[in-house]
Amino acid sequence: MSSFKWLYPGMRVKRWLLLVPVGAFAIVVGVVLLANIKVFEYLNGAASIAFIKFGIHLDRPSTYVPISLVLIIFGLALIFISLRQVVRSIVSVVDPSARNKLAEMVFQKRSLAQGKRIVVIGGGTGLSTMLRGLKQYTSNICAVVTVTDDGGSSGVLQRELGMLPPGDIRNCLVALADAEPLMTELFQYRFDAGSSSLQGHSFGNLLIAAMTSITGDFEKAVKETSNILAIRGRVLPSTVERVTLHAELADGTIADGETNIVKSGQPIKHVFITPADAQPLEEALHAIRLADAVVIGPGSVYTSIIPNLLVKGIADAIADSDATKIYVCNVMTQPGETDGYSASKHVEAVADHAERRIFSYVLVNKQVPSEELLAKYREQGAELVMPDVDKIREMGYRPVVGDYISETEVVRHNPDSLAEAILRLIY
Repeated sequence: MSSFKWLYPGMRVKRWLLLVPVGAFAIVVGVVLLANIKVFEYLNGAASIAFIKFGIHLDRPSTYVPISLVLIIFGLALIFISLRQVVRSIVSVVDPSARNKLAEMVFQKRSLAQGKRIVVIGGGTGLSTMLRGLKQYTSNICAVVTVTDDGGSSGVLQRELGMLPPGDIRNCLVALADAEPLMTELFQYRFDAGSSSLQGHSFGNLLIAAMTSITGDFEKAVKETSNILAIRGRVLPSTVERVTLHAELADGTIADGETNIVKSGQPIKHVFITPADAQPLEEALHAIRLADAVVIGPGSVYTSIIPNLLVKGIADAIADSDATKIYVCNVMTQPGETDGYSASKHVEAVADHAERRIFSYVLVNKQVPSEELLAKYREQGAELVMPDVDKIREMGYRPVVGDYISETEVVRHNPDSLAEAILRLIY
């Protein structure tokens, strides 16, 4: 019965809907005249006389052909205008901002929906940067994100509410968002209120925490938050179990938790998670199996990328997939984690922890930032990752070298050039 509500007063669609049959009638009359179908003569001889009074002689094409064409064009125009006004009337209520760009939005969404299926695996700033580039080419993106962050706002929410850390997932949601800029800015807003209990928390983290409490499930909370931001694609945690990241350091000691690993200052031998048999999200495994491409990184090697590969079944699914498999190497080393690492050392660390071949291509940056910017990074203990591509080839991988950085106040991957390089490998 809800269909009858379209006939209620004030809906502003009835007038336009009523004009559709008028236009259709005009088209029918025009076609009848154009085809010289003398149905009116068969029905009633007076009908022919009526046509003649209007100057239409059914036996004279010079009179009925122009009039029939006018009727057909008029009918088509009337139907087009009526349907357009119906759509505009509805859109103006549902989404007023889309009223004048509806065709563009429909074309964009349809085009993106036909894009390649791409699964990206990692976490942190590096992954979200790449997602901003990929979402311009496809909406069939699935980001599989680490859940081992125990620092900052995420760590506090994890300890106090017993939920999974939302920080990396929030960054990916915002990167894929198709919402208004103000909405994405709101999600990234971080409270700074002196001694307030909200200090250090981001609004997006708090919203995901609230949504988790409402739905009773972290996975559902992420999906509902995805709807709010109207993201292009999906964001999934690699596991919904609470896992802890551990690292065996060069001196043989074990550091527990992501924060302690980075603070240790010791070179990392290898990392592992507990529980070791943490189960992956089935939806993530399914996405990997169907993917046209699986992209690993960029991001912190030991604390953002490898933890996903340690979740049971993730590395196996990647290895068994027929997708194009790519590793995106970082552009700068990370203090306390990859000090002194070259590009091949990054590749070696990921490959050793996966314990199987999970990628064939390695995207390596060769662009050198300004000396002034590099000096700022050296003060923080970070260096430019050296592109030792010959060593990568010796390891059996295919390096794809290019200028992939966006040099502003920080050295990060350029989302557009990175996305273009990835898509060239897929196609």
